[in-house]
Amino acid sequence: MKIGVLAAGISPEELIDQHGSYADMVVNLLKTTGQSFEYEIFDVRLDDFPEDLDAFDGWAITGSKNNVSEQLPWMLKLEQLILDAKAKGQPMVGICFGHQIIAHALGGKVDRYQGGWGIGQHEYKVVGDWAFNEDEAETLLINAVHQDQVVEKPAQAELLATSDFCENAALVYDGFAITFQAHPEFNNDYEEDLIVVRKGNTFPEDLSDDAISGLHKPSAKPDSKKIAGWLASFLLSNRK
Repeated sequence: MKIGVLAAGISPEELIDQHGSYADMVVNLLKTTGQSFEYEIFDVRLDDFPEDLDAFDGWAITGSKNNVSEQLPWMLKLEQLILDAKAKGQPMVGICFGHQIIAHALGGKVDRYQGGWGIGQHEYKVVGDWAFNEDEAETLLINAVHQDQVVEKPAQAELLATSDFCENAALVYDGFAITFQAHPEFNNDYEEDLIVVRKGNTFPEDLSDDAISGLHKPSAKPDSKKIAGWLASFLLSNRK
C-alpha cells in the first residue's frame, strides 16, 4: 500500500536535525505497526502536490504552524485534493492541521479556542462503539500542541475522542478518514524540546512549565503505538 504524506508544515529549525520533520515523524509512527507501507512525501506548503492521485492507495496530512483560516492558495489546493481523494475512495489520516483541514473541507468549522493553548500531554475519552477492538481503553494520552480546533464537526463525522479542552479531539469519517487534533507522532522528548523552544514567546511560561512537569510524571506514557495501529488498520481496511 502506497501512502502519500502531505507535509503541511515542518518542525522548527532548531529541532529538525535531532527529531526530523513532521512528515518523518508520521512515517515513523506508521512504521511502528510493522506494515509494509510505501511512502512518498510532498511539501504541499511549497506547492509540491502529487500529479496522479491514482498512484496512491491512501494519504496522511501532517501538522502545521499555519491556520486553516488563512486559506492560502496551497490550502485551497489541499482541500480540493481531500475532496478528490474522498471521491476516489482513498482513505486518509489527518493529524492536528490535517484534522482541521479535513473537517473544514467537508463542511466543519475550525476556530481559535478561547481557552488558550493546549500543550503537553492531554487525556481524551474514547466515545462510541467505533473501535476496532471492544476491549480498548476508555481514555487516550496524547501529546498536544494547538490553539485552533474543530469547533463544529462535519455532519458526516463521527466523534471518536473528546475532552473538556477539545470537544472534537478525534473524528472518523466512515470509509474515508480518521483524524486526531493532538500529535500521536510526537514523543515526549520532542514535545518537551518544542515547548522549551517556544516558551515565553509563543507559549506562556507558566503553561509551559506545567506541561513540561507533566511530561516527567511516571504515568506520562503516550498511547502512540495504539493509535498507530488504529491508523494503519483504518488505511488497510478502507483501501479501494
